[in-house]
Formats: sequence, C-alpha cells, structure tokens
Amino acid sequence: MSRLATSFVLGYHGCDEAIGLKAIRGDTSIIQSNKGYDWLGPGAYFWESDPRRALEWAEAKCATSKTAKPFVVGAVIDLKNCLDLTNRDDLEIVRVAYDSFVATQTVAGLPLPENRNVKGDPNSDRLLRFLDRAVINHLHSIIDNPGEGDPELEPYDTVRGMFTEGGTLYPGAGYMRQSHTQIAVRNTRCILGLFLPLPIG
Repeated sequence: MSRLATSFVLGYHGCDEAIGLKAIRGDTSIIQSNKGYDWLGPGAYFWESDPRRALEWAEAKCATSKTAKPFVVGAVIDLKNCLDLTNRDDLEIVRVAYDSFVATQTVAGLPLPENRNVKGDPNSDRLLRFLDRAVINHLHSIIDNPGEGDPELEPYDTVRGMFTEGGTLYPGAGYMRQSHTQIAVRNTRCILGLFLPLPIG
C-alpha cells in the first residue's frame, strides 16, 4: 500500500437525495465522475471526514434545480493502494509523471492543458484542474502500459489529496475557509459500505 497511515477512512459524497437514498439501499452505485477538470482524475469523489463540506457542495449543485434536494451519503472506504498527494514520496511520483507528460505532448506537438479559475470566482482557487487531471491520467496510463524505463507500479485503487479553497479563514490567516481532503475512488470494491450520516448541523 502506498499510503503510510490507516487504510480505513470515512468519506462523504454530496448528491441529490433521490440518488443518495437509492445508493444507500443498494439500488444504484455512487456516480463515477469523469469530467475534464476533475483534479484527482476519474473516480467516485468523497470528502474525507467532512460531511459539512459535502453538504455545501450538494447545496451549490442543487441550487439551480427545482426538484433536486441536497443530500450526503457516508461511506466506509478502504484506501488500499492509494496515490496520496499529502505524502512526499507520492508527490514525487506525480512530478515525474508530469515530466513524462510534457515530453509526450511535445513530441505530439500538442499544448499543455492549464488549470483555470471558474468565471467569477473571487478567490482565484483554480477549481478547473485540466492540467492536474491530465497528469494523473498520464500516470495511470504509464502504470497500465509501461514503456522502457518507466517505473513498475501497481495500479492505484484510490487517489487522495488536500485542496485549499474558499478565501482566508480570517485576516492574515494561512488557513482557507473551505480547505478539505478529497478522495477519488477508482476501484469501487474499496467502498465497503454506505450509510446515512447523522444530521449535519
């Protein structure tokens, strides 16, 4: 296992209530996100140990719908082989993958994607992580189809990272209001069970 800490964590997934209840009952699976700006690459996204942040996200997502109701699903997650971007060794793996990605794009005559701000974001958090996603996907591709000189790594089951977001917590602070740890679950067998969290106050 790549991660050096405890393997089991609690994650929280924001969604519409109808979808969330179906997932808890076992009638559907947690949606796997595969958007071009997903910063941890494709997978089912969870906020680690932070149901409130999951609810905030669900509220923002459902705000434009007349029928959707914000909801949070809890999950017991076994990280298994985790690419942990809070870990120095794993960060170095991603840096090497970036160098390889740059070389690949250069040979193909293609530009590098860029991380971008959402239009109107006052905090310039660069939430649209096109470059980061491309690098993570390139790393997965190297692992699945290694070439000469590429490191031999086991496929990652999960990807975990710390995200700073939301403006400073107070004047002069180094803390951000909506900082959080997120997990992208690539291997759905890592989701050991789903549950209905206690009311989020």
